[in-house]
Amino acid sequence: MTFVIATANMKGGVGKTTLTVNLATCLAKNHGKKVLIVDLDTQISATLSLMTPADFAKIRNEKRTLRQLIKRSILSDPQLTTTVSEAVRSYVCNVKGLDLLPGDIDLYDEYLVSEMLHRKAIQQGQVNFETIWNGFEKTLIQSILQPIAKNYDLIILDCAPGYNLITRSALLASNFYLIPAKPEPLSLIGIQLLERRISKLKETHKEDTPSAPNLLGIAFSLSGNVFSSRYYGQVMRRLNEDFSEAKLFKTRIPPDVNVSRAVDSFTPVVLSNPGTAGSKAFVSLAEEFLQKLATAARIDQPPSKFALASLDD
Repeated sequence: MTFVIATANMKGGVGKTTLTVNLATCLAKNHGKKVLIVDLDTQISATLSLMTPADFAKIRNEKRTLRQLIKRSILSDPQLTTTVSEAVRSYVCNVKGLDLLPGDIDLYDEYLVSEMLHRKAIQQGQVNFETIWNGFEKTLIQSILQPIAKNYDLIILDCAPGYNLITRSALLASNFYLIPAKPEPLSLIGIQLLERRISKLKETHKEDTPSAPNLLGIAFSLSGNVFSSRYYGQVMRRLNEDFSEAKLFKTRIPPDVNVSRAVDSFTPVVLSNPGTAGSKAFVSLAEEFLQKLATAARIDQPPSKFALASLDD
């Protein structure tokens, strides 16, 4: 029984991956949740936050990354050897219950996608190519996760900045989405753009996907002396106008150089340096995350892509 959560923002550099890996680690380590991180960003930041480049090169050579699973889905070829169970790395950073589905620097071949969709359109006699595209978009990530979803309490999809095919498919596979952000004007624009795109995505798929994702909340990472910035107050006032208080995480991740340094050890800061201000904030964020998720599941009651679990236990 599983909740699928996408972390997304149209703008990069907002601390999305850092939040994802530290949140997931806290949920597994401190709360006993079975958590899978899925790296959907070709920058593979989540992957390289949890394993060395040498380890990544090895599994890539062995064709045990998300790329092979996407290729398998595109070609509908069961003869391709890599399965999702074979690609998942368990016990990441020696944390029980924390797994990773590694990303890749090249997730899919656009030519293969176009060829496959064209072939399907001919086979199904579809005049409207958009119908074929929407069907593929809706099921791509969901079909990859389906065989292993029951093994996890939470699957967290670390989406790339922007709004590509993989991100759209990830959102459609999710019950909720979380927006990591910084209280800065450009970050605010990224939130607004994402909300508009998701609204349009829901409209496009409203007939066959009534469970399009609901916003769980916006979580802020602070940088520098943000409170003295003339923009901070303006941005926060605007967010309070656009979103209810329940949609804004109270926990803020403070500036902490240790968070950045943790990347050098290929380990989340909550493990490498748990006594720092940043680590303590991620611990608090995980607790608030579970509270918001339990509340949202009761209020929004999104029909599950898989089967929703209760977080009350």
